[in-house]
Amino acid sequence: MTESAYTRRKQPDLVRRALLDQTAALAVGGGPAAITIQAVADRAGVTKGGLLHHFASKQALVEAVFADLLEKLDQEIDLYMAEDSEMRGRFTRAYVRAIFADRKLGKSSPWAALSVSMISEPALRQLWSQWLERKLGEHRTTDDAPMLEIARLAADGVWLADLLQEDRETVRDLPHIERQLLALASSKPQGT
Repeated sequence: MTESAYTRRKQPDLVRRALLDQTAALAVGGGPAAITIQAVADRAGVTKGGLLHHFASKQALVEAVFADLLEKLDQEIDLYMAEDSEMRGRFTRAYVRAIFADRKLGKSSPWAALSVSMISEPALRQLWSQWLERKLGEHRTTDDAPMLEIARLAADGVWLADLLQEDRETVRDLPHIERQLLALASSKPQGT
């Protein structure tokens, strides 16, 4: 006997997770334009009404996916920080590593698919800005030096350049750039 939506046991956390994952997968496969309420509902195996029960609109769904990606970035950065015994610059080095790790995924990264939307979507920019402000506040005592900000901004620049680059092989030596940024984030502050 096949379970229907009426006889199946409700599992809202699993449904929500499936909706987030399928939205990210659609973005990877076809960019933000591929995300529609119907497409996400179909891929997650729920009705449009079921999706709208969890997320009031497509915008709310995309924002939730973006917040989910930020949470995953937090976890990745925490893992890198746990491996790093040098306190000064530890967040910055973890941030650089996370940026370059995502860059290696290329177009198959949900970040690549959704990040361009940050430019035109104020709500996504606000989520990013709040996340970054919170992280910098948490690590102000260890990562507030100008050279560390330069390393983070340079990593952002590499990420953005790759994101905007046409589908062709890069000519930059990215492993070398990553090593240089990590070294910059490990050096002693100037003037001390």
